[in-house]
Amino acid sequence: MSVPSSTKQWVVTNTASNFSGLQLQDAPIPKLGDNDVLIKIHAAPLNYRDLAIARGEYPRAISLPVVPASDGSGSVIAVGPRVTQWKKGDRVLTLFNQAHQHGELNPRAGATDLGGNIDGTLRQYAVYSENGLVRAPENLDWVEASTLTCSGVTAWNALYGLQGKMLKPGEWVLVQGTGGVSLFALQFAKAAGAKVIATTSSATKVELLKKLGADHVINYKEDQDWGKTAKSFTPDGDGVDHVIEVGGPDTLGHSLNAIKYGGVISVIGFLSGFQPKESALEALFRGCILRGIMIGSRAQFGDMVRAIEANGIRPVVDEKVFGFGEVKEAYEYLAAAKHVGKVAIKVD
Repeated sequence: MSVPSSTKQWVVTNTASNFSGLQLQDAPIPKLGDNDVLIKIHAAPLNYRDLAIARGEYPRAISLPVVPASDGSGSVIAVGPRVTQWKKGDRVLTLFNQAHQHGELNPRAGATDLGGNIDGTLRQYAVYSENGLVRAPENLDWVEASTLTCSGVTAWNALYGLQGKMLKPGEWVLVQGTGGVSLFALQFAKAAGAKVIATTSSATKVELLKKLGADHVINYKEDQDWGKTAKSFTPDGDGVDHVIEVGGPDTLGHSLNAIKYGGVISVIGFLSGFQPKESALEALFRGCILRGIMIGSRAQFGDMVRAIEANGIRPVVDEKVFGFGEVKEAYEYLAAAKHVGKVAIKVD
């Protein structure tokens, strides 16, 4: 296809609780730099972060106006003269923090986040550095592959990102709910031969969790001490090795009740707000590690892609997939917590 000169894109022009700041606009496509790649975006799912940014509730610095969303799958349309990693027709995914290539995140790389400080993926065409893209898994379609950037890499980092505490076969993992990060963590853990305890508030979601391999499922609305219950499932009641903590203040106490001495609680989400109810000293008293996760590096992304291909893992995508003209409806759907897995938007 010929190289386009303009693109339609959604823009967060200002913040509002009803997402009225989301506007569809036309924009020119910038000229390719020497190391730049032009991609045609095929799908762009949403994360809870996208809701928080559009509502003005995100706790980190952002730059408005901005094209929202960090996740995207696309095909390479054109490359700059010095690009060596990609060629026309390659299937690629976007990297959340464009400058986070390997190792730990630093403030400079953290300021290169798509959909926050750099224009994201809710547009037809985008230009990114060749180092800001990752090869898409061969076994996934455009929508499935698009879900990996934030949720997939975050789950992978939580289980494999801390040297000396990487998940081992036979260890126990506690995941919360049926959002993207939790379901990816469940799938990765089972592929590694681990035991998984999952929580949910819905009887209808129990079967999904069991189908994905959960060894135990706890309804947290019926069990007010679900952290202690999770601990009781483990050998000798010692506790779980890893917790994927996505709830924030309302769930952290339960995670602390479930963790074993030497275990890792990966703090990922803030679904219940930002005001802590537990002291960080609890990590001392319980002999565990509280580790904040800010997605992951390009190197980790590549490792995860290979694991997905080797194990035939397929992301869980909500049955309702939105069109490019239905972005506001997709935001409202995610905000209403009607979804299971990832909420995706087809850009084609």
